[in-house]
Amino acid sequence: MSQDLAQEIRNCRLCSARFAATPTGHRPRPVVWFRPSARILIAGQAPGMRVYEAGRPFADASGDRLRAWLGLDEAAFYNQDQLAIVPMAFCFPGYNAKGSDLPPPPICAQSWHSRVFDALPDVRLRILVGGYAQKFHLGTRGSVTDTVANWRAFGPDVFPLPHPSWRNTAWLKKNPWFEAEVLPVLQTRIKEVMRNE
Repeated sequence: MSQDLAQEIRNCRLCSARFAATPTGHRPRPVVWFRPSARILIAGQAPGMRVYEAGRPFADASGDRLRAWLGLDEAAFYNQDQLAIVPMAFCFPGYNAKGSDLPPPPICAQSWHSRVFDALPDVRLRILVGGYAQKFHLGTRGSVTDTVANWRAFGPDVFPLPHPSWRNTAWLKKNPWFEAEVLPVLQTRIKEVMRNE
């Protein structure tokens, strides 16, 4: 069932006209990464250009930083039997006229998310990367900083994180509590879930 769903998403072309109209003029290429056995969900924003080209989520410098935050090597991170990666949009949305990433088109989550999450019954830990994922999964309206700073309120099975982009390096320096306090607890929880505790 989930493999049929994954293939349906890979075949999706709902945003063909939208992407063709961006400065990149690219075609849809959904990056799909989940299996029903996954116990950890990483919910992010949308693939960037490098991920679009590679066809694999977080195949870029942001992925290197995220894996370091999680305490996972590439083999563990890309083990779909343990870890699902479900962004707010499965395709790279393109760039705007200034060269910045466009936001994830809402039609993607509206079309696929309920079916995807129904196909992931064993998820025990949700890692919410960035504001778009946090607003969707938590219904939060504040800033990413406020949501991440309030991480203890979401319990041991939900962790909001900032985006691991290089653009957030200044944020990390300004908020040293994130790496000092949040990441050790998150890494411990990941190990527990992977050991099925």
